[in-house]
Amino acid sequence: MIATQGRALSAGHQHKRMFMLPLSFSCSSPRRLLAACALAVALVGCASQPPAPIKDGLAQRVEIGSVPFYRGNANQSAPMALAAMLSQQGVRITPGLLEQQLGLPQGVDKLQDSMQNVARQYGMVVYPLEPKLNALLAQVSAGNPVLLRYSEGSTFWAQPRYALMVGYDRYKQRVLLRSGNHRRMLMDFDDFTSAWSEEGGWAVLVQQPGQLPAQVDRNRWLKAANDLAQAGQEQAARQAVSALGQ
Repeated sequence: MIATQGRALSAGHQHKRMFMLPLSFSCSSPRRLLAACALAVALVGCASQPPAPIKDGLAQRVEIGSVPFYRGNANQSAPMALAAMLSQQGVRITPGLLEQQLGLPQGVDKLQDSMQNVARQYGMVVYPLEPKLNALLAQVSAGNPVLLRYSEGSTFWAQPRYALMVGYDRYKQRVLLRSGNHRRMLMDFDDFTSAWSEEGGWAVLVQQPGQLPAQVDRNRWLKAANDLAQAGQEQAARQAVSALGQ
């Protein structure tokens, strides 16, 4: 089954590894030769095996095309990503209006907490996700964009970047991000997981209080509702708790 919103993800390329016996290996010993051949066959077999399967029940390919996009890399893209997430939830906002609320540019080192606090000020539930790729794909498959942080750059130069996951393709093993100057940035599953893990595997949903996540964890949702109440949004918090009884 394929569930798409917007354009399909573009085609990619696949690479296969080749295994060869050492040139110095002598064929004078049949037993050693058979053992080496068996090893080579085993290695080729492992190389040709598909990646670990993604959780059953998810759509093969998804793109949430309705998520807004604000271009720019300033301040780790945090105002752009949060503005897009809030706009998706019906808040009239722009990145420029969020910069002061996020305490930028001085508060760049506290962005993770600041983004969550600001989202709660707008009456939104900030629901943390497990640091597993399947957890993110499950939400995107259900139509929920994911706000996350990952590391962008090389081994010698890298910095945190905030982005929204808005799609994926299980067959091509890629995720689709709104990030910085890229409206549709594609990353291999492995590359994304590595870059995401380098920044702590942080990912959240920013939801209306009456809008439950896919496969909602009751305790985690109640904790998020309590955090919303602590931010002064008691009515929204009560609505979030009531949503569990629906």
